[in-house]
Amino acid sequence: MTPETAVSDTHILMVSLSVFYLVSEWIIRIVALFTITKGRTPAAALAWLAVIFFHPYIGMLIYFLMGETGVGKGRRDEYAAKLDQVENSLNSRCMQKLELAKQMEILRPDIAPNMQPLVMLTEKVGGMHILGGNDIHTITDTAELIERLVADIDQARRHAHLLYYIFEDDHSGRQVADALSRAAARGVKARLLTDAIGSKAMYKRGKKRLANRLRQAGVELYPILPVRFFRSKLSRMDLRNHRKLAVIDGSIAYTGSHNIVDASYGHKDLEWHDMSVRITGASVMHLQQVFLEDWYFAANAVLEEPDIYPMPEVCGDVIIQVVPSGPVYANKGFQNMIVEAIHTARRHIIITSPYLVPDEASLLALKLAVLRGVQVDVVVPEKSDQIMVGACARAYYDDLLTAGIRLYLYQPGLVHAKTLSVDDGFGMIGSGNFDIRSFYLNFELNLLFHGSVAAARIRFLQKHYIDQSRRLTSAEWQTRSAGRQRLENIAKLMAPVL
Repeated sequence: MTPETAVSDTHILMVSLSVFYLVSEWIIRIVALFTITKGRTPAAALAWLAVIFFHPYIGMLIYFLMGETGVGKGRRDEYAAKLDQVENSLNSRCMQKLELAKQMEILRPDIAPNMQPLVMLTEKVGGMHILGGNDIHTITDTAELIERLVADIDQARRHAHLLYYIFEDDHSGRQVADALSRAAARGVKARLLTDAIGSKAMYKRGKKRLANRLRQAGVELYPILPVRFFRSKLSRMDLRNHRKLAVIDGSIAYTGSHNIVDASYGHKDLEWHDMSVRITGASVMHLQQVFLEDWYFAANAVLEEPDIYPMPEVCGDVIIQVVPSGPVYANKGFQNMIVEAIHTARRHIIITSPYLVPDEASLLALKLAVLRGVQVDVVVPEKSDQIMVGACARAYYDDLLTAGIRLYLYQPGLVHAKTLSVDDGFGMIGSGNFDIRSFYLNFELNLLFHGSVAAARIRFLQKHYIDQSRRLTSAEWQTRSAGRQRLENIAKLMAPVL
């Protein structure tokens, strides 16, 4: 072979590779047009198409890892079948308790007529009845939450079930871990579920890691949604279980926004401020069911102890509806619930959320509420612990302020409480943020409270957050630099894919 022939062959190869690369890029773009536009809003579809059209191969890889907002019909049906298996196994005992609840007049208690559509919608998307006869204690201090949870675990006689997004090996985490270890030592069934990413530090290799210490102490422990490149249970790699839940002996429960972590988690100069509730009464039964379903999904085992559902007791007059949500549910339960609750408002709405990235439906609902004379107050942190999400959230401030929504920037730290109150008779506390990720991607757990007493407690704490915030005016917001505005607008383009 002559040098000229070798050069010619190399040139032909390079041209062939270039043509293949160019053609393959356009094949990816064309296929994306047909696949990404299916089942998405135009904004979300355009965002993903922009990423893929800009660089098809990198965009395709990102989409493969993060693009699917659901699990697909086949996998959703598989998950639903697993839930049915759990429910069928436990249903007879649960129904006996519900029948007793009906006799005790705590099943489907009377609520305001204007809230009936919200209750019916929530039952359809979450599958759980509204129950009365509950008592709640709201907790905003992390140290108090840990102290009370540890005390209840130390009093447990049968089982202690915990499910948390973050369980850190710090002072708070070690207190709860030690309580679980003590419970296991005296024969209590101590079980712990933690998100594989949110609590990744506890699963790192090493005999001294928290996960190993707990298992050696007899605590049953499983990570939820471990990240693998090929994961059979869920298609999107960044789907997370964001729930926070503890159920002690089936009679006491904790849920809300607190993780098992010190308030200074992540940023020493940005303390987290949360809100959770300690619950006694009939609704603990539904919270137990949420744990059992997640346990089966993570451990592939049905918990069938005869005392898994103790008889419900009338502990108070608080009316609660438990609302689990996540990508395996056929309906957009959390988002639909938020929009419907906003539509019921006639006088005032208060929202607190650390991450405020509304979708089109929720943003429109807030704007319409203002137009019909509702006072809408939104509390967000002035400083965010998430750079991209914080910039994206700020890109919505102009829309909110122009619509007449009163925006408050929380000063003492990161307001991590996820709450909603509507007028004087409805409130919500839970794990779900007012953002697209919580609406569509995360497994979340929220509680709806009906009645003036519970709503007043939530509103009192919300107003405390407002008192510790400064109000952002439209005039002040317009003075920010042009560079910041451009960066925020670019971040906003990523909102549908965050």
